[in-house]
Amino acid sequence: MAVPITSIKKKQYTPEQIQEQKLEELQALLAKQDEALEKILSITGELNDIGVLDAVAAMVKAKEQIAKIAVDQVSREPITNLINHVMNASAVMSSIDPAITSKLVESVRSGLNEAELRRDNDEKVGVLQLMTLLKDDDINRGLKFGLDFLRGMGKELGE
Repeated sequence: MAVPITSIKKKQYTPEQIQEQKLEELQALLAKQDEALEKILSITGELNDIGVLDAVAAMVKAKEQIAKIAVDQVSREPITNLINHVMNASAVMSSIDPAITSKLVESVRSGLNEAELRRDNDEKVGVLQLMTLLKDDDINRGLKFGLDFLRGMGKELGE
């Protein structure tokens, strides 16, 4: 009968053996991925030929100066004003119902198309013609919208 196993000895590899094993694994991986490696080397060769790698290396070396320039540029008043405008516009846009915005944009598009169709008409609008045009439902609707808009804007400006 066989002798029972009472201890397990874990095989200890020397650093040289570990390095040899890693080299073999790397060789197998290189052989398996040769097409991808060729593409990578081709791309990096092209980037090197046109000077991109030199530029990237110079940027890495000068990263602190580049960061300082970027911070200085971003902290200029026109840029901070722009950032504040974008944040305010974002807050306003997010508080408006998207359906209303969509309807308004479509109305503006339609109005621009109509104006473009009649752009070459040099006919002057007289007072009587203006009174007649006010009876047109579309013109009256647009005018009322504009006046209501001005009313709401005036209320906000008065506060």
